[in-house]
Amino acid sequence: MLKNVSLPMYNLPEMQQVNQAFWTAIRHEAALDGELYHPPEVDFARKPVPDAIERETLFTQVCGYPLNTIFRGQACLLGAPVYSVEQCIGATHVGVFVVHEDSKYRTLSDLEGCRFVYNSRYSNSGMNLPRRAIADIARGKRFFGNIVETHSQPSNIERVANHAADATCVDCVTYAFARKYRSEMANRTRILALTPRSPSIPFVTSIEAPIEYRRKLASALLRVARHPRWADVRAGLMLIDIVPVTIEDYAVQLDYERQAQELGYPELL
Repeated sequence: MLKNVSLPMYNLPEMQQVNQAFWTAIRHEAALDGELYHPPEVDFARKPVPDAIERETLFTQVCGYPLNTIFRGQACLLGAPVYSVEQCIGATHVGVFVVHEDSKYRTLSDLEGCRFVYNSRYSNSGMNLPRRAIADIARGKRFFGNIVETHSQPSNIERVANHAADATCVDCVTYAFARKYRSEMANRTRILALTPRSPSIPFVTSIEAPIEYRRKLASALLRVARHPRWADVRAGLMLIDIVPVTIEDYAVQLDYERQAQELGYPELL
């Protein structure tokens, strides 16, 4: 049975109410197309980068880079979000290099030799996009003085705010939510530079989901994204639309991986 529902990409504890409201709206709209089993609650304990997309997954949001690598063939795409975030253009996002507001860093090159933290080696905005950006200036050599994998983008912003790290790179939407919900902490940081652009983080279902489920979920997402009755739900998540997307749209992330390798910087280090 498809029973797992989660929204782990933008999942600050302060956001549980708006995430639950989003799923409740999807569940309501999906039920209009006929009764299917739709779990009523969101699992807020799911990791942003799990070991796999479980076969029981009905609905979740998954970073596009692992969809083409460690999760390849495990999920079906339902749609890509469009956010009202300054750095987003349509259904795209960027990584933002974040430093302390009082730091001496003024350009990306200034980060050479610094203490850098990132969330996951499988993350697009945390690893893949900054790897591509740094590849242009690393000259095929180690760039950072120290680098630590932490498994949390929000906590990395906090580390920079508290001087426990010099810099990080996080998804621009994650950073916008930190500014919205944790302003006192996030306002002690600033954006230093942007990474290359890639498609936004998509909503997906398990590859095991019947075509009927995929169709109903995709249709429900579209109505939640556009019907006036869900305007407050969208506002809570800074959503302005959700658009159809294919796995081929995320091939650009593998292009960035290949380009970094060709520039002699195959790993973020």
